[in-house]
Amino acid sequence: MTRHYSALSLFKEGLFGQKGWQQAWRSPEPKPRYDILIIGGGGHGLATAYYLARTHNIRNVAIIEKGWLGGGNTGRNTTVVRSNYFFPESTALYDMALRLYETLGRDLNYNIMLSQRGIITLAHSEAEMEMAARTVNAMQINGTDAELFDIEDVRRVLPLLNVSPGARYPVFGGVWQGRAGTARHDAVAWGYARAADRLGVDIIQSCEVEEFIVEGGRCRGVKTSRGEIRAERTGMVVAGHSSHLAAKAGFRLPITSYALQACVSEPVKPVLDTVVLSPGTGTYASQSDKGELVLGGALDRVPSYGQRGNLPVLEDVVAGLLEMFPSFRQLRLMRQWAGIVDVTPDSSPILGESPLPGLFLNCGWGTGGFKAIPAGGALLAHLLATGNHHDVSRPFDLDRFTRGRLIDEAAGSGIAH
Repeated sequence: MTRHYSALSLFKEGLFGQKGWQQAWRSPEPKPRYDILIIGGGGHGLATAYYLARTHNIRNVAIIEKGWLGGGNTGRNTTVVRSNYFFPESTALYDMALRLYETLGRDLNYNIMLSQRGIITLAHSEAEMEMAARTVNAMQINGTDAELFDIEDVRRVLPLLNVSPGARYPVFGGVWQGRAGTARHDAVAWGYARAADRLGVDIIQSCEVEEFIVEGGRCRGVKTSRGEIRAERTGMVVAGHSSHLAAKAGFRLPITSYALQACVSEPVKPVLDTVVLSPGTGTYASQSDKGELVLGGALDRVPSYGQRGNLPVLEDVVAGLLEMFPSFRQLRLMRQWAGIVDVTPDSSPILGESPLPGLFLNCGWGTGGFKAIPAGGALLAHLLATGNHHDVSRPFDLDRFTRGRLIDEAAGSGIAH
């Protein structure tokens, strides 16, 4: 059976009807005990298992997922990867993820369709240009790429953008990060799943956690819809459902779950070859490889576990797009959806051990989960393997809320959440 993906293997299998490919990953029955158990089969959970096996040589690992692999937020995001954050702690985290993304296709032997087409964050006033200059200076000091664009630079990368003096949101310039771009969300999940499976990790789907096994004040595993599974250490990586599972484990998290909407247009010829974000309109957009315009905006400001969102927010997103690109007004929307994002008070993630010893957390990413998948997985793997923080993850421990060491990216970089 052929397991390595390459042009040569594709040609060889084509000669025999494409019937010799090895299954991408197994569907094993759960064993009663593992060294490490990971709850959540999305991007972060799969990446954690992969780095446990590859970096730390811990292969008696299981991932349990209540639905199907990558069927939660990983399959519902807008695919943007970037590291244009303000605080040094955030830049270190997201730039680590971006560096891992840059080699991920080769590492996993899987095409994640990474397109480093750049991202431009627009400034709509002189005051916003001053803030843009501040952001660029911070990013460069923190060691990541950034450039301050004036109006002519913006016009060069976005020729269809409405930059007329009479625009409702006049454009003065913006912040450009050239290494940013997009990656295929389901390919990231499938690539990690395939690579983790090849290293011996068990991926168990349709397996819902019913309660935690707590003995001697420590988490010893979980009771699931498919039986009891024990492990020395457990990682909880369930995004918007983190507070729900935390309640089952007997503690509370400073997390509120919201719906975050996105939508796509009908496919058209290439018209947008970068990612554009407008804080003024609250809309961001890119164009997929299939020609669809992928649109997103701000959170629905009512806590919810619904995966549809509400119409007024969708109207705001579309209206914002048309303010930027009036020529798109003839396009038709094809579909709309929402993911459930987990938002913390300081808009930064939580990485570290939970109040229940033996249970480790990867949550609170808000709208930034997809872009951080490789780093989130590598850092949680380090925590689970060693019991100690990596230097990059230490500032994001849960205890920062009691110590007052918040990393307020909502104020620092103006992110929507």
